[in-house]
Amino acid sequence: MSRLIVVSNRVSMPEANQPSSGGLAVGVQAALQDSGGIWFGWNGNTCATLSPPTEIESHGNIQLATMALNEADFELYYNGFSNSSLWPILHYLIGFFKFERQAFEAYWRVNSFFAERLLPLIEPDDIVWVHDYHLIPLACELREAGVQNALGFFLHVPFPAYDMLRVLPVHRSLLRALCLFDVVGFQTEMDRDNFMDAAARSGMGVERVDECTLRMNGHECRADVYPIGIDVDGVARLAEQARQHADFRRLVDSLVGRELLIGVDRLDYSKGLEARFRAYERLLSKYPTHRLAVTYMQIAPPTRTGVRAYDEIRSELEQVSGNINGRFATTDWVPLRYLNAGLDRTRLMGVLRAARVGLVTPVRDGMNLVAKEFIASQDPADPGMLVLSSLAGSAVELEAAVLVNPYDTEDMADGMAQALAMPLAERRERYRAMLEVLRRDDITNWRQRFVADLQAAGERRTAAEQLD
Repeated sequence: MSRLIVVSNRVSMPEANQPSSGGLAVGVQAALQDSGGIWFGWNGNTCATLSPPTEIESHGNIQLATMALNEADFELYYNGFSNSSLWPILHYLIGFFKFERQAFEAYWRVNSFFAERLLPLIEPDDIVWVHDYHLIPLACELREAGVQNALGFFLHVPFPAYDMLRVLPVHRSLLRALCLFDVVGFQTEMDRDNFMDAAARSGMGVERVDECTLRMNGHECRADVYPIGIDVDGVARLAEQARQHADFRRLVDSLVGRELLIGVDRLDYSKGLEARFRAYERLLSKYPTHRLAVTYMQIAPPTRTGVRAYDEIRSELEQVSGNINGRFATTDWVPLRYLNAGLDRTRLMGVLRAARVGLVTPVRDGMNLVAKEFIASQDPADPGMLVLSSLAGSAVELEAAVLVNPYDTEDMADGMAQALAMPLAERRERYRAMLEVLRRDDITNWRQRFVADLQAAGERRTAAEQLD
């Protein structure tokens, strides 16, 4: 089996004795352990002038290769183009979209720097797996440098319809770069189809060979669906372990018999948190029997601090939560507990386990692993129910959840009420159906399928070279 090189914006191996049971880090670490290889990316540091040499650290058969980025370029690459231009377009949030040519130039420049530092590490038989929207141009830069290895790309966020994508002045450059990968992976069929349609309509001479294959200037790119999953048993173990901790018992005691609704989201405008708060307020207003009987806890760790849009979200949520508590709170009941901080993974799985209702209502999401973690953390004998946005990628798989429209406050309030009132037999039936899906499309299946397809692409490249 070929050696694997994984490339992502950040590199983060799970620390010793620290539990980690879902997401990119777990899948990547397992894939690298299978074949040996390198995880390459930014180390979190910036520098004012030239970047120091790449640092390489060994962990068994895995090497971590990390580097610092130029401070000025990083700001434009990350907070500029990646998160002020690409992120809003990819999530259909045109109102947050901003484009500056200098930010795009820095974005491409950083990708060129990634390629420059990666080149000396690539061996002839390696396969390279690139992750997420920060690094779309990397294939273009590697190909121009003469790299003939199999290159794969996985997009963790949604891919928009062509009419949305073409708002971005540089969309053709990004589509061309994506087509230079051998394998491009998406969370859902809709994302894959949007990419295929956009590439074919972009006027770049891209030919659609079949449902999953594009051809551009003789190069074939396979686009397919690889829904990312979680380590189901790992999450279940953490949730069970958390029950033994004093923190878990204090949480349960603090509820005083009330049902817990839980939301866990990064502080990001794509998560639809203000609308969710408003829906909870509507629940208490429309269904007064739930007053004093439920508590909603929202855990929202800050992200991208210093960016105006995100600072505004935090201020808005603090105001809305204060208004809700001011309207409904009593001397012994606070209806909404808003935590602008994160929890360690074991405690978090315990909080999910304690909840009767999980609220996952982004206005758009590539997948959303919290939805899957909520299901996996539940007690099979008495499971809670998931209220899930129909616009999250996970809604394609978790059809047995209570699906709601995140733009419709009334619909979300009714969904919360339905979940709270759902009989045990129905909750068990829906839980079993969703758990079956989680086990079928778990984190192991995700990384094994993608790596196998990338390996096959490498073999096709080798065979073609031998024919030449």
